[in-house]
Amino acid sequence: MASEEASLRALESLMTEFFHDCTTNERKREIEELLNNFAQQVGAWRFCLYFLSSTRNDYVMMYSLTVFENLINKMWLGVPSQDKMEIRSCLPKLLLAHHKTLPYFIRNKLCKVIVDIGRQDWPMFYHDFFTNILQLIQSPVTTPLGLIMLKTTSEELACPREDLSVARKEELRKLLLDQVQTVLGLLTGILETVWDKHSVTAATPPPSPTSGESGDLLSNLLQSPSSTKLLHQPIPILDVESEYVCSLALECLAHLFSWIPLSASITPSLLTTIFHFARFGCDTRARKMASVNGSSQNCVLGQERGRLGVLAMSCINELMSKNCVPMEFEEYLLRMFQQTFYLLQKITKDNNAHTVKSRLEELDESYIEKFTDFLRLFVSVHLRRIESYSQFPVVEFLTLLFKYTFHQPTHEGYFSCLDIWTLFLDYLTSKIKSRLGDKEAVLNRYEDALVLLLTEVLNRIQFRYNQAQLEELDDETLDDDQTEWQRYLRQSLEVVAKVMELLPTHAFSTLFPVLQDNLEVYLGLQQFVVTSGSGHRLNITAENDCRRLHCSLRDLSSLLQAVGRLAEYFTGDVFAARFNDALTVVERLVKVTLYGSQIKLYNIETAVPSVLKPDLIDVHAQSLAALQAYSHWLAQYCSEAHRQNTQQFVTLISTTMDAITPLISTKVQDKLLLSACHLLVSLATTVRPVFLISIPAVQKVFNSIIDASAQRLTDKAQVLVCRALSNTLLLPWPNLPESEQQWPLRSINHASLISALSRDYHSLKPSAAAPQRKVPLDDTKVIIHQTLSVLEDIVENISGESTKSRQICYQSLQESVQVSLALFPAFIHQSDVTDEMLSFFLTLFRGLRVQMGVPFTEQIIQTFLNMFTREQLAESILHEGSTGCRVVEKFLKILQVVVQEPGQVFKPFLPSIIALCMEQVYPIIAERPSPDVKAELFELLFRTLHHNWRYFFKSTVLASVQRGIAEEQMENEPQFSAIMQAFGQSFLQPDIHLFKQNLFYLETLNMKQKLYHKKIFWTTMLYQFVNVLLQVLVHKSHDLLQEEIGIAIYNMASVDFDGFFAAFLPEFLTSCDGVDANQKNVLGRNFKMDRDLPSFTQNVHRLVNDLRYYRLCNDSLPPGTVKL
Repeated sequence: MASEEASLRALESLMTEFFHDCTTNERKREIEELLNNFAQQVGAWRFCLYFLSSTRNDYVMMYSLTVFENLINKMWLGVPSQDKMEIRSCLPKLLLAHHKTLPYFIRNKLCKVIVDIGRQDWPMFYHDFFTNILQLIQSPVTTPLGLIMLKTTSEELACPREDLSVARKEELRKLLLDQVQTVLGLLTGILETVWDKHSVTAATPPPSPTSGESGDLLSNLLQSPSSTKLLHQPIPILDVESEYVCSLALECLAHLFSWIPLSASITPSLLTTIFHFARFGCDTRARKMASVNGSSQNCVLGQERGRLGVLAMSCINELMSKNCVPMEFEEYLLRMFQQTFYLLQKITKDNNAHTVKSRLEELDESYIEKFTDFLRLFVSVHLRRIESYSQFPVVEFLTLLFKYTFHQPTHEGYFSCLDIWTLFLDYLTSKIKSRLGDKEAVLNRYEDALVLLLTEVLNRIQFRYNQAQLEELDDETLDDDQTEWQRYLRQSLEVVAKVMELLPTHAFSTLFPVLQDNLEVYLGLQQFVVTSGSGHRLNITAENDCRRLHCSLRDLSSLLQAVGRLAEYFTGDVFAARFNDALTVVERLVKVTLYGSQIKLYNIETAVPSVLKPDLIDVHAQSLAALQAYSHWLAQYCSEAHRQNTQQFVTLISTTMDAITPLISTKVQDKLLLSACHLLVSLATTVRPVFLISIPAVQKVFNSIIDASAQRLTDKAQVLVCRALSNTLLLPWPNLPESEQQWPLRSINHASLISALSRDYHSLKPSAAAPQRKVPLDDTKVIIHQTLSVLEDIVENISGESTKSRQICYQSLQESVQVSLALFPAFIHQSDVTDEMLSFFLTLFRGLRVQMGVPFTEQIIQTFLNMFTREQLAESILHEGSTGCRVVEKFLKILQVVVQEPGQVFKPFLPSIIALCMEQVYPIIAERPSPDVKAELFELLFRTLHHNWRYFFKSTVLASVQRGIAEEQMENEPQFSAIMQAFGQSFLQPDIHLFKQNLFYLETLNMKQKLYHKKIFWTTMLYQFVNVLLQVLVHKSHDLLQEEIGIAIYNMASVDFDGFFAAFLPEFLTSCDGVDANQKNVLGRNFKMDRDLPSFTQNVHRLVNDLRYYRLCNDSLPPGTVKL
């Protein structure tokens, strides 16, 4: 025993040293190695057993338990049965003897180690494992310990990890399911006993604010008088021990509910009991008493009681989240809803002592979260099921949900409730679409609730009603590309829009007057504008007035966004019916934008410039954006107006242009400038009025853009304005025949626009007279960037348009394209310039390749192929970082467009494109871990195969008729094999995105071209691919793609199932190392010869799981073990 005693002292001092602040990392590594070596020794567990019973050092106990854990999970198979028996008997005894004194984390770890033994040995070698747990639970002294063991068992055995065979996993699940009824009965008993015992002691409760409530909204839900009586019972005060036992029991239930199916085992009495405990969460009295009495113990008690409510709600939500509800369980569900809505009513009940909001603030935040989860599950999963019950009052439920939503104490809570309303509105919309006949009846039922919701959501986004809360929202920090304020507004407006879809007239008549009120304030500012020495000034200076103006402008900005969001509900089939409403809105918006531009509110001096100036700019920008949202309505009006030739439409467009033009200037703030540019683009692209180019304001913009002396706008604005002008000249006018499109005149104007835009660019081209103009490199780069960004955008926006538009566009651009090609070789070593040039060429190839014509396109491709030598590619990929890689990716994208072109025109380039891929690009990137360039290269290879299948497989009519007889001719076999080999290699690399993409490409080629059935594939490659995919599953390197890999293996195997089962599978198993012959036979036998997809993939995953399990077992056997 001396050696054990000495070892313990040594271990204690090592552990203390290891965790000491002064110990170096080097020394820690030495200690770690020492401890690992000790753990690997045969019989180390005996020392650990002694350590556990003899030490009080937490570190030593934790280390000893880790040794046991390792032994049980990785080496159990090789432990002699005598030792196993000893361990199975000693550890539970140790737990029983010390569970009250051990620190909780040591106790829990010891429970887990014992459960791990049960996972391996129950019921065959450890038959009393579960019986012992049940006995612990039934004995009052050890109930908490039994519950901890039960929860650990549920966690570890119901959904075990990888280190068990599939057969054992299924066996454990079945064994546990057999125990479910007993376990649920025990848990129900524990909870009921505690409740009843303490209810008796609370026989004379203090008068509760809820007792004797009458006329409850949901009283008709609670059919049975007994349940109503139960619900009005005061909540008992529990002692600490009972609290603890109940919380453990509820934790067990929550975990059990996560995996057991809904069935009769979950009895009404259990549900009622869980529900009773859910009431603890909304009992503000306990928390108050705790804070009044002041002692810390009382405070903890209050929190604990709240926690019981949270745990009970977790149980309820686990049941709620199951979508598959057996018929016999529906009644239970209804009962659960009834009981939970009683709670909802209790939480939101408004009485004199309390407002609802302060009550919600007093409740535990986690409880509110769980309750909101419950409501979300109810609406998303069960509403359609429950709504049909006549005794379920949905409208009353919505009333409670309304109160709950608008009294949430936190923004997050409010967002979550808005999500629930969104789900409800979606449900309602789809219900109406599927039952159009009942539309009126459904809408009438919910109309009041929806109007109330709309009004309240609109109030919530206005400072006028909700200033305190809105000022708390952060409008600076971006999270997911939006600030907290933008998210708040967006989510609110989504609800408004969904109500508008259901009740357009109501929604409009609610929103428009509110907008009008704020517009009056804004339009009335003109009377306060005075001229001062330096310009115009807003003569509002009193602090209170400034604050009120600030709130009104913020509200106007939000309401303009709301009006813009609703634009889609005035177009299409309802255009005529809602024409007047829409016209009213658009006229107001045009008036507002013009007013802002005319009195130049964006440049005005104010008393509080840091606040009011951004407000004024934002309102102006939002009015332009809202008007832009109505561009589709204007387009529809344009085609109607074309038939009736109304002056009203012409005036709308002309006035809009008068509002836009003053803003297209370098002196205007970016936010406002871009809003004006976007509106101009929409007018030119979506609305396309015939008279747009003849409006003086548009001509003014045109002239300022082509004027060489004018100051250039910012890049983004310049691109947008040029796009608008180009589209005005290029896009066909709607409702006019070809003869009236005035193409010749528009073509001349477009040519002069492009010529002016590319004036400086053309001057860069070397000519015979001036072979090299001396322009500093940086200036050259600026010219190239500015010109190409504009030209590329113009081409991109025309690419889907009519042939005539694209022809005119190419005529105007022709010289710029030739200049680009001439400049390209000079900048091949400047990757940033090459990147922009290739972007431009890529856009040309996608949009205008037909217009460029074959000879010139060939010239471009040939130039690129010549420039991108092996050395140049290596320099770009290896030495120029991300820009260099981007250049090569763009080049490969251009080639993707080329290989997809139908017809024979570009077929002569195929050999050199494949050679470039396989002999030049692929060798450079194949071994690089970085994913750069790979995705584009494999996409190019896939497109080459997909669109040029006959380059490899010459299919004759005769061959397809005599399918079984004539094999298709194979051409260019070496290139095909090299491409397939590259695909195979990519599956051995860690990049999961590339793996997924390439697997998808192979599957697509098989679906479209029967790749796996081609002789060359199934005779020489098929099983290599299956082998690689199976190995990937075994190594768990791409676990997220398990399902896709399983389906691909099935599709490959289905080419020749007989061959797969008879030849490949035995061969694969023979080649597997780490498993013995007997295990290989078992693996082979367990792989059933199913030929349907679900069974086959299940067999694949079973094979993979069991192969891993056997390897783990074999690794854990001590050296020299004889396996029978």
